Amino acid sequence: PVTPFTLRDRYMGIDNRMMTILKLYNDHNEKCRGLINNGFAEATVERYETTRKHLAEFMMTKYGKTDMTLKELNPAFISNFEYFLKTQHKCNHNTATKYLKNFKKIIRIALANGWMDKDPFASIKFHLDEVDMAFLTEEELQRMMTMQISNDRLNRIRDIYVFSCFTGLAFSDAQGLRYENIEELKGQKWIVVRRKKTNQMCRIPLLPPALAVLEKYKDDPYCIKTGLVLPIPSNQKTNAYLQEIANLAGIEKHLSTHTARHTFATTVTLSNNISIEVVAKMLGHSSINMTKKYARVVDDFISRDMSKIQDKYKL
Repeated sequence: PVTPFTLRDRYMGIDNRMMTILKLYNDHNEKCRGLINNGFAEATVERYETTRKHLAEFMMTKYGKTDMTLKELNPAFISNFEYFLKTQHKCNHNTATKYLKNFKKIIRIALANGWMDKDPFASIKFHLDEVDMAFLTEEELQRMMTMQISNDRLNRIRDIYVFSCFTGLAFSDAQGLRYENIEELKGQKWIVVRRKKTNQMCRIPLLPPALAVLEKYKDDPYCIKTGLVLPIPSNQKTNAYLQEIANLAGIEKHLSTHTARHTFATTVTLSNNISIEVVAKMLGHSSINMTKKYARVVDDFISRDMSKIQDKYKL
């Protein structure tokens, strides 16, 4: 349509159809960063910024360009970008797919604003491979709790990991946990906190092992200074130290901060007959289907349930 604005833009050489990929991505990420703690988690914004960085590197590597216009995008661009992520950055299928999904959101914005005529993702269907995440068994969890560690740094990380195993908190929620998030209800202390990722409220009764960790660090100088309940370093450092601890404990699994959440869902709660509905509430999930991704039914759990019908079907 011809309007005073389109006439002005054409006269001045401004054409929104020439919007570039990185300019649109920069505008999107800037708005998202301004909404951190107001609908967006910082980790989500960081993922968008990482995708933007990979795109910039891809365009320079593949096309020799610092940026490209949106009208240059096509299904081949998307396919080449996926190949680049898997080969140059060694991303597995699920990680590459998540980057592509982030990019697709930017394309939807361009389509909604009329800056693109065709959707390069139209014929592309996403799927994620099933991943069997590691978790600690009851024996491994006890070993982790009772092992003697002389190194203060590793000892602290072990305590933080144990705390997460008995609360199910995601890393970002545990890292930002404050004493005002701990309430006493009917003589028992609870964590009452809103999840950063989903904005869902979590209510988690504190079990004795978690309470012991809180008591141990209540006078920690860092905790006193910041008002945080635990002195938790970055996720990257924590994961690196966890692998050292796993080696010391003889646990032949790749441990990360997220495996503590799986351990809470599987070993601490579901294996002890806590209903999946209650576990979903404590994990801050809006749907039980989300909880099923965390829940791993261990062999002992299967054996215990099946033993209830053994006598009924004896020959």
